[in-house]
Amino acid sequence: MKKLVVLIVLATSLAACSRTEQGAAVGGLGGAAIGAAVADDEVEGAVVGGAVGALAGALIGRATEPGRCRYRDRYGRVYIARCPAGY
Repeated sequence: MKKLVVLIVLATSLAACSRTEQGAAVGGLGGAAIGAAVADDEVEGAVVGGAVGALAGALIGRATEPGRCRYRDRYGRVYIARCPAGY
């Protein structure tokens, strides 16, 4: 039951993120899990795998958002819209 609650919280928190942020989060979690499983030192493997996975996930997520830019309005809210011409 606890795992289900954690998964629901993670899923709802990722729903508000951009594709880049979602890719970084999923890549980081997956990389950490794989790194911990295959490395001799679980902690070091998780750290290295998480960092590499987050970077790769962010790059892949960014590639799926062509022509989109992140903006912040004067109230601090972040929104995504089409990039200006020539950007």
